[in-house]
Amino acid sequence: MTGQVLSIVLPVFILIGVGYLVARVGLMSQTVGEALGEYVYVIAIPVLVFKTLAVVNLDGQSPWAIWAAYFTGMAATWIAGNLMIRKVFGREARAGVIGGISAAFANTVMVGLPLVSQVYGDAGLVPLLLIISVHLPAMTAATAVLMERAAALDGVSTPPPMPELLKRIGRNLIVNPIVVAITCSLIWRGTGLPIEGLFQDILNRISATALPVALLSLGMSMVTYGIRGNVLPGFLLSVLKLGFMPAAVFVMSAYVVHLPPLWTAVATLTATCPTGVNAYIFANRYGTGHAMSTNAITLTTAAAVATSGLWYAFLETWRAF
Repeated sequence: MTGQVLSIVLPVFILIGVGYLVARVGLMSQTVGEALGEYVYVIAIPVLVFKTLAVVNLDGQSPWAIWAAYFTGMAATWIAGNLMIRKVFGREARAGVIGGISAAFANTVMVGLPLVSQVYGDAGLVPLLLIISVHLPAMTAATAVLMERAAALDGVSTPPPMPELLKRIGRNLIVNPIVVAITCSLIWRGTGLPIEGLFQDILNRISATALPVALLSLGMSMVTYGIRGNVLPGFLLSVLKLGFMPAAVFVMSAYVVHLPPLWTAVATLTATCPTGVNAYIFANRYGTGHAMSTNAITLTTAAAVATSGLWYAFLETWRAF
């Protein structure tokens, strides 16, 4: 069983390791890694999202169910991370928000897509892409609103009027490549046209590069992070990310919302993904929680090869009964 689990999960994290080594030894510069990441984010992943969602068959399943299951578990983890940083470590409100992001913001694109594709194939990409379609807009909006409120609580700024804040969030979202891909896929579905012929071939060729290049570019970006000060908060946030959040999503999916077994497994495995680099991006933007977020990113990425394998083994045992 252990060998089977490793053979399925390990290739995903080996590619991350290859990317890390390539950047660490200087075989390719950090600017190359950034360019690869930009290609994945702006072109390859949006193409994969478009070609999947444009013709997706939900088999009678409501997307609201998986959204309720996943985002309830995510919200519970975010609250736990926020409260831990503020109450246990006595940090300011803005650091609490970064703690919540670090505990709950899964790397659904760079790790989730390759991992779910490797484990569950194209059938698993359907529920995952439904999660991704809401994940980025929801997290971006929630983070902006909560951080503005936290900045006001800390006395460092006055929050802008809500209409102005929402307009700013909306402007950022409508030019986001993944949001654009989701919108285009919905428009295409509305036409009822198939994706076939030369168009399908081009989409397939581009999307085929998305997952391996995403893993390599993520590995190269890990050279930037590493372990910094404040190790304990980062470690405890990592425990929430890799342990509490998957458990919460699993319970919600299997026993509250009653998703199909495959969708439950995909939602749970997605929740096991390491902390996304967005945690550091937000920390850098708002000037707090840098070490905490980078430690969470590094620790969860390093540990995910084992924790994802353990969760996969648990999910397969659960599905067998």
